[in-house]
Amino acid sequence: MAFKPLHDRVLVKRVQGEEKTKGGLIIPDSAKEKPAEGEIVAVGEGARKDSGELIAPSVKAGDRVLFGKWSGTEVTLNGEELLIMKESDIMGIIE
Repeated sequence: MAFKPLHDRVLVKRVQGEEKTKGGLIIPDSAKEKPAEGEIVAVGEGARKDSGELIAPSVKAGDRVLFGKWSGTEVTLNGEELLIMKESDIMGIIE
């Protein structure tokens, strides 16, 4: 199933969190925090100004981004857990 976000929304796949601490301790699933880093899977066409002019998105599919801890809505598409969020919830692109 193909999915295209509307307006200024983006579809993000979270990256996997660390399995071990820097000291080598294994982190159990119950203690792991969900990562606030992900990869853009799909991007909407962009927001519109009051005049109707389209504001192009600043991110594109494949970009690695940081977003707020409580950002987005979790969805499952094709058995994969993803997030749908507004572009404004993204704090930056990781180069």
